[in-house]
Amino acid sequence: MRRFGRGGRLRHFRLQWVLAVAAIAAAVALPVVLISVGGGVSAHELANLENAGYQIVVSAGGSHGISGAHSLAHEIESVGSVTVACPILSVAIDAYNSTASTASMTPVLAEGVIPEEFTPTLGPTESPLFPSPLPLGDPTDSVHYANGSYSGPASYDVLVSTPLAGGYGIHVGQSIVLSPSTNKSLGVAYNVTGLFGVPPSILGPTGAFAVLLPLSDLQVLTGYGPRASASVFDAADTIEVAVTGSVSVNPTALAHVRDEVQALVPLYSVSSLTQEAAQLQAASGVLTGFYLALSSVGLSVGLIFLALVLLRRVETDRRSIAIRRALGLPGRSIAFGILGEGAAIAAAGALAGTLAGYVVVESLARWATSTVQETASLAVFDPTTLAAIALGVVALSALAGAAAVRAALRVPVTEALR
Repeated sequence: MRRFGRGGRLRHFRLQWVLAVAAIAAAVALPVVLISVGGGVSAHELANLENAGYQIVVSAGGSHGISGAHSLAHEIESVGSVTVACPILSVAIDAYNSTASTASMTPVLAEGVIPEEFTPTLGPTESPLFPSPLPLGDPTDSVHYANGSYSGPASYDVLVSTPLAGGYGIHVGQSIVLSPSTNKSLGVAYNVTGLFGVPPSILGPTGAFAVLLPLSDLQVLTGYGPRASASVFDAADTIEVAVTGSVSVNPTALAHVRDEVQALVPLYSVSSLTQEAAQLQAASGVLTGFYLALSSVGLSVGLIFLALVLLRRVETDRRSIAIRRALGLPGRSIAFGILGEGAAIAAAGALAGTLAGYVVVESLARWATSTVQETASLAVFDPTTLAAIALGVVALSALAGAAAVRAALRVPVTEALR
């Protein structure tokens, strides 16, 4: 019976040890998942900003709020160090196969651009997705625009995204109808002159079903062009501005160019990508702090459980501790033993939690829905960050062991004589 009792107690200790490791592992896995995925997404968006072909963005409040986009782009290009200013109008419209019924209608995101100025604003990841030069007729979009009269001949050329082309069997040389509404009779036939790929996006929606056409064509189609019918004349949503290479990598010079552009458009918002990158980095830091604060709740539970396990171990070993004290073993040796046991449990939990977090992220990247897969695939497991989390947990285990150390050192030596 005595031997059986010792074996049962040993199994009980092992079970407590395993449960303590599991509790800490669960607490560690949460920040590993949140920080690796959140940090990966932030790094991806920062890389997109750093690799963008443009450096300054002009925008206005509301939808399609920039007025006089063609002439304003020319004014901005007169600013020193500016190489290209491309206005972009984005409007949701409907597309039809020219020979099909209304049943084949599909909503698409249409973007109107000035072909010659759009290509230089593409970054190295986006540029290969588009044909160069863009086969959209007049490269400057000045013939149809005709100094604001919109009386010149239109090219009626359009580029179609590869997902849209693949989904509806659209090919180069075909004619499709683009309409500002679900009424096909209001549409205009356009010639498909090329296809373009769709870059991935994480923080914003991806316009998978999209078309690209000259700015003036889209303005006329949607009523944002001719002065007589437009709520905003010659409208655009943004103007993307590219600068010379030396200025693009000089924050001070870029800020000066941004201020010059702002002076031209005092009623619009002008921001540089360096500002957006700084804001994104700050937001990423705030989110990391939030992730750690959220994870601290689970970590507190794990450490409390660890403290209870160590206290239970001290309570069970009171006689053994008293004997060692009676034999002259220093109190610090007993304390180090308890703290070492707590650190070992915390280290095992931290290792298990890190591995569990990695498995969770990899599982999401393989078997979750498409959006979650795309997000999880960007996760970055930074060894420095993971090591800091693990070391922090091991260090905090000293707090959990402090109560057990205090209880052990208060065990009276007289217990050894009973």
